[in-house]
Amino acid sequence: MTDLKPCPYAVDRLLPHAPPMLLLDEVLGWNEERIVASVTVRPDALFLGDKGLPAHIAIEWMAQTCGAWVGAQALEAGQPVRIGFLLGTRDFNSRISRYQIGDRIAVTAGVVFTDGQMAVFDCAVARDSEPCATARLNVFQPTDLEAMLKEQGVTLQNSADRS
Repeated sequence: MTDLKPCPYAVDRLLPHAPPMLLLDEVLGWNEERIVASVTVRPDALFLGDKGLPAHIAIEWMAQTCGAWVGAQALEAGQPVRIGFLLGTRDFNSRISRYQIGDRIAVTAGVVFTDGQMAVFDCAVARDSEPCATARLNVFQPTDLEAMLKEQGVTLQNSADRS
């Protein structure tokens, strides 16, 4: 991570998520091309079952890590953090079936392509430095979410009405 700089923002500032769906603990480092985030599997982890966390939880960790990169880019540019959508996951491969309480996870997302709305990331998950999962994620962050939803017949409530 020597080419990565420390992230001055807490994860909850980088993502439009709230607990319990905010699954990442922190951003370990980032730059214009890559980000590394971390999570420790705790006894109160969302989606934890009797046998641990299923391997596919890594897809959400990857998606949130991609979102954190986009959020950091926005904050650095003086822009607000916007909502984004995971459009697809390609070539998800996991070497393990479950994550266990106490596992320390590092999630890396590297930018393959971005045009400001669409982006593609190559992602990897490691447990205590052991490679566990990889995937390529396609994400979309509309410039004007309200207009996009309106085209689909969906109207956002006023944020004051959502409480």
